[in-house]
Amino acid sequence: MLLATGSILAAMLPVGVQVGSARPAAAVDAPELAYAVVPLYQEGVAVTPDGAVVAVPTGTRPAYLDGSRVLDPALTNFDAILDGGDAVHGTREAARLAQVQRDWLASGRIPGVGGPYEDLARSALLDLHTLLLPGGAMVAGWEDRWRYVWPRDAAFVAVAFARTGHVDSALQVLDFLARTQHDDGGFEARYLPDGSGPPDDRTPQTDGQGWAMWAAGLVLDELPAGPTRTAVAMRLAPLVQRAVDGTTTLLTQTGLPPASPDYWERDEDQLTLGTVAPLVAGLEQATKVLTVAGDTERADLARATALATRTATIRTFGGNGFTRYADGPHRDAAAAFVLRPFWQLPATGGRAAWLASVDEMRRPVGLAPAGEWRQDGVTWTPQTSLYAWVAAEQGDDDRALALLSALDSHRTLTGSVPEKVLADGRPAAVAPLSWSSACALLALDALDS
Repeated sequence: MLLATGSILAAMLPVGVQVGSARPAAAVDAPELAYAVVPLYQEGVAVTPDGAVVAVPTGTRPAYLDGSRVLDPALTNFDAILDGGDAVHGTREAARLAQVQRDWLASGRIPGVGGPYEDLARSALLDLHTLLLPGGAMVAGWEDRWRYVWPRDAAFVAVAFARTGHVDSALQVLDFLARTQHDDGGFEARYLPDGSGPPDDRTPQTDGQGWAMWAAGLVLDELPAGPTRTAVAMRLAPLVQRAVDGTTTLLTQTGLPPASPDYWERDEDQLTLGTVAPLVAGLEQATKVLTVAGDTERADLARATALATRTATIRTFGGNGFTRYADGPHRDAAAAFVLRPFWQLPATGGRAAWLASVDEMRRPVGLAPAGEWRQDGVTWTPQTSLYAWVAAEQGDDDRALALLSALDSHRTLTGSVPEKVLADGRPAAVAPLSWSSACALLALDALDS
């Protein structure tokens, strides 16, 4: 399997890049290629003995207590970690906090255990647990510009928590989304961790309500039939009901919503596949949640709306091969959103479009967010890990393992998955990134299935 993985990874890379090499071969340094250099903002996150979450500075390898992200009071240089600050060097409290994280890990399961990516999974779970704040705020990262809750990222983490046996944590994340959701079912682009509102005046993103409904259904899937499943469905019902009602109102006579920002996080004047495909996925999952909760009338509405919007999406985007815009030449990562684990019935032609998007998005280490993305050599781990999960769900294990290998071999000193990887293999930007960590876990979970 490792040989197959290496060969698939090599096939995904441009000529001149060596599999398993920290730096590209000479051919990558051709004059016409201008590769970007982005700094690494921190190595990862840690919990101090007094319970505070802190960033681990670049170039620092902290000493954690075994099986945790808690700093070891006996071994850690707190001046280096805290930039000259002070910490309560409480050995007993540190041990307690570490045991909390170990107990949390033990309450679920580590996907890929016993295999080459067990440490990737363990580190990702610990990072996500550390980034989950009181009240269910699942922040995207710990650097200031990422210390917010994006509904999309939070939804993926909720599914990752549920599929690794941490349903309670998943429900905390979804409860936060329910508290911050607008009465019309929509969401802001991102939220302050205290849930008080957005940090700026970014345009709200319509895909958020799709991702929230989608996550609610997949979290519910992890519970067997019985009173607990019914109780959880009823707990999730207000979130899903508002999203269904709002989405139904939003859709035009064509079955499609108006243009909105999507995961590119920029204002749009044309509808993107990345906006409408998550709505289909969410409405399909909403049907399940509402049926179990006993709201059959609204479940029927969700089912009918999902079918109408799915049909309109295929009619509008399918003829051009599921490109970002209906009349555009380029695909982006939203090509994955018309396949499992998003749409319950994959779109005809969706797999071919997704495979084409892999070729278009290819970068020296992994993938960029889109085929038309700038050719700066930078790999984005959200899309690389997302495609690893989609590949695993399609039964394309070799491709999934190749992409996971790319993630695994370019982690930071703490073992965290960064947002970006440069062409020469250096991790860059924020680390860890919760969306990437969640998708890596979900890919490993799918490979275990």
